[in-house]
Parts: sequence; C-alpha cells; structure tokens
Amino acid sequence: MRSSLLEAAFAHHVWATSRVIDACLDLSVEELETSVLGTRGPMLETLRHVVFSDAEELFFLTGNVAFDIDEEHVSLAEARLIIERNGSGWAEYITRSLDPDAMVHEVDKTDGYQRWAPVGFRLAQALHHGTDHRSQVCTALTTLGVEPPKIDVYDFGLGTGRIEEKMPDA
Repeated sequence: MRSSLLEAAFAHHVWATSRVIDACLDLSVEELETSVLGTRGPMLETLRHVVFSDAEELFFLTGNVAFDIDEEHVSLAEARLIIERNGSGWAEYITRSLDPDAMVHEVDKTDGYQRWAPVGFRLAQALHHGTDHRSQVCTALTTLGVEPPKIDVYDFGLGTGRIEEKMPDA
C-alpha cells in the first residue's frame, strides 16, 4: 500500500510533540510552570493544549469520541499516551480519500462557538499549531538551561532512516 502524501508531515508532527513531552517528563512541577514572555503560557499548560487541540481536530474531522478528551486533568505522561493515539488517528485519517474542500463544522462545547472550515485548512492548522507551540516550549526549556530536543523535519527523517546525508568527498 502506498503511503499518503501527508504521512511524513503528520508522523513528524506526532514524533516532534512526543520528543518535546519526553524532554519535559523529568522536570519539577515548578519548572513545568515556566512561562516565557511572548508564548502561550506555562509549559505544562501549553503541552496539554497542543495534545488536546490535536485530539479535538481529529474529533471534528472523524466524529470519533475517542478523541474527545478533557484537557485540564491530563498529566504529562497521559498527554504522551494521547499524542501517540492521535498519531494512529492521523495515520488512519489521512489514508482516506479526502476532499480538501469539504467543509467541517465544529461547535465548542463550552460556549457554543461555531466554525466551518475546509479539510485542507484544518490539516494545515493542525500541523502549524503543533509547530508553533512546540517552539514555544523549546524556548522555555532553554530558559531553564535544558537543551531542547532536535525536532525539525530533517532530524525526524534522519532518525527514522528516511533521509540520508553524505558529506562531499574532500
């Protein structure tokens, strides 16, 4: 079976989020509350938000209630498990025959806010959203003197053996 054109993008998205969570698992409660000016907020809250939003996007796209989670009460270890489950959800979803212009309707449970957006935009948003917030958490890690994990797409490709590099002969 041929992989989806989006397979590498969503596999990287889940891998990178998992690596950032892994980099934070050994931090103290106080360190997880680190917030840097210009970012969303504390690292733990931001990571929960990334994982929750990712699951929520899958819920709106698939209707599968397994992706309808409660963000507030998720530990970092649980968030790690949820992002892995999200990875399986993305892998299954993007193998479908998708109409990028099909409209997806979302309704916020808390306040009734509604949005209609095409599938193509929702997929682009999921990837962008994760990248933006992972970067913010990595910035906060550096303020603690913690080396953030390498999470760019080429690091993913090298780590999974899907990209090869060779230095020119001297």
